[in-house]
Amino acid sequence: MFKNIVNKVNRFIAIKSKSHFFGSSRRFSKFIKIMKIGTHDGVFHCDEVLACFMLKCLPEFKDAEIVRTRDMEKLKQCDIVVDVGAEFDHEKKRYDHHQREFNETLSSLRPELGDKYKIKLSSAGLIYAFYGEKVIQSVAPKDQPLTTENLKVIYKKVYENLIEEMDAIDNGVPMTDSEPRYKIRTHLSARIHRLNPEWNSEQTKTIDEDFMKAVSLVSEEFLYTVNYSISVWLPARDYVKSALEERYQVHKSGRILEFKERFPWKEHLFDLEEEMGVNKIYYVIFHDKPKSWRVQSVPVSPTSFVTRKSLHKKWWGVRDEILSEVSGIDGCIFCHSTGFIGGNSSREGALAMAVASLEAD
Repeated sequence: MFKNIVNKVNRFIAIKSKSHFFGSSRRFSKFIKIMKIGTHDGVFHCDEVLACFMLKCLPEFKDAEIVRTRDMEKLKQCDIVVDVGAEFDHEKKRYDHHQREFNETLSSLRPELGDKYKIKLSSAGLIYAFYGEKVIQSVAPKDQPLTTENLKVIYKKVYENLIEEMDAIDNGVPMTDSEPRYKIRTHLSARIHRLNPEWNSEQTKTIDEDFMKAVSLVSEEFLYTVNYSISVWLPARDYVKSALEERYQVHKSGRILEFKERFPWKEHLFDLEEEMGVNKIYYVIFHDKPKSWRVQSVPVSPTSFVTRKSLHKKWWGVRDEILSEVSGIDGCIFCHSTGFIGGNSSREGALAMAVASLEAD
């Protein structure tokens, strides 16, 4: 499935490249107007690169010329301007976010999505707020048309999994209130920044060529995120919903879910718990491979390493026969040293491990 998604992304990029996706086409300039996307020149950042890419996904801007300048007269001639110009006006298609008075978030511009999106938007977030659904529909797999409801789900998930990160980094919003123990230096914004010429390097090519390399790089990330969300992540939603509806058949507490196979479930679980109004789930059991089942503690959030209720603390770091003896449960394979996941050779054994952990103090 992952290879199929990567292949779809590569085919999309190749097709669009052949049709001047990453640059302006002047072949018919004598007969039709060439649209212009304006952004600032000099050092580029991930937010305006991503904003320009998303605009180029739209039919009206697919052949547009990207004009990189801070000359206000030249920007006035552009059909749409992002990340420069000191103006935010949707009607005039001006999308800068650097003004002192600018404090828009996705929730403030799209209140129907709820109030959970509180990070100030960058130029990428602004373009996504107004054009995101159209962009998704333009790049979505043609053999997997989205319903109105599923488009809304994918729209929110692409924002949460990609765009929100760009908004936060560009606006200097820290991930935590305290200083993190380590820094991640290989994220998309960092890779885009590395494409800028170094201060002490010999300038053998123009920075505009580096900008187009950056557009190509963000295109891979964006297209992968959309394709994965539609082709892999979204189909798992129905499985999680069914498991929630059948939770009392697994255990009387309703706190344990059973999945028949391994698939991405965490984000769906948190969304559906809220939508369906169910009690928080503590454990999931799922079939990992032949003669191997897993019991996993549900984290406090989809990306957290902290769990709602870990597996029995006496089992942490214990394996095989010793674990079976300590737990009194046959077929135990392991329990992770932090207690977030364990294994058993049978479904019954994995469920017994979940129940014993649930009932432990």
